[in-house]
Order: sequence, then structure tokens, then C-alpha cells
Amino acid sequence: MKQVNYALYKTTLVIGASTLKQVLWYFTNILVLKNSMIPFSGVKVFLLRCFGAVVGDRVLIKPCVNIKYPWKLKIGNDSWIGEGVWIDNIDEVIIGQSVCLSQGSLLLTGNHDYKKMSFDLITAPVIIEDGVWIGAAAIVCPGVVCKTHAVLSVASVATKDLEPYSVYKGNPAIKVADRIIY
Repeated sequence: MKQVNYALYKTTLVIGASTLKQVLWYFTNILVLKNSMIPFSGVKVFLLRCFGAVVGDRVLIKPCVNIKYPWKLKIGNDSWIGEGVWIDNIDEVIIGQSVCLSQGSLLLTGNHDYKKMSFDLITAPVIIEDGVWIGAAAIVCPGVVCKTHAVLSVASVATKDLEPYSVYKGNPAIKVADRIIY
């Protein structure tokens, strides 16, 4: 039986920024975004824009947020990024308008091919369309599109696209209801 050989692993990840920019972002992320002592969302939005993120108006970013590469991030107007959210965007993440990423939610854009001895990296973008609510401690996996006004409930895992105006629950998440907004 064959085994995984991590010594064969070679990343094909295109980071999209100079080493200096990566290092500067690493420390900025730790000192400002991930820091619970800095509650000022405007400062965080300003810094994200300085590092290449496209951030809309009236975006609120709570403390202890972790963003891997801001130059691969787009956030629409009036969106809310809750405490402890981790946007692990080694690929592009697009967050629409009026989106809520609740506390501790996780957006993943990378995984590994467990079938290959070399454990190759696989990446795919994540798209969160307008009006979507990602519940606390929920996970959105690489390549998933959460379509307009879908809901991913607490601690659920989206491994496939979420249909519009639908509520999903579980691991893997399955549709449990329609979302009706009054």
C-alpha cells in the first residue's frame, strides 16, 4: 500500500505579492486585525485597502479577524465580519453586499489532494453573494458559491454551492428550509 510522502510536496501557490509586502502584511495582520485591543473598524478597512483589498462602504470588521492575503479579497458595502473570523484566502474571496460572517466562521480556499503521494495543494475561490449569512463557527470550503441570501447555520460545513434564499445546516450542510424575508 502506498503512503503519502510529504517530502515530495511542492506548492504551486501564486501569492501575488512581493516578499516585503507579505512580511509587512503578516505583522500588520497580527498587530491590528487579529488584535483584540484594537476595536476600530475604520483603521482595519484603511489598512486592508492599503494592502490591495477592495472594501466597500460601511464595512464593519470586529476584533480578532485573520485575513491571509488582502490583495485577494473583495468585500461589498454594508458587510459585517464578526469576531474571530478567519479568511484563509490563498485564492480569491469575494464577499458581496450586506453579508454577515458571524463569529468564528472560516472561509477556506485551499485543500490538499489526499489521493496523491505528493499531497498537492488544490485552490479554488470562495464567493459569498449579497445578503448571505454565514453562522458562527460555520465553514465554507474551497470552490463554494453561497448564492444570494442563503444561510449557513451555526457550525455547519458548506462543501457544495448553497442555493439562493435557502437555509443549510449540518456537516456536510444540507438544505433544511427556504429563507423567507419579511
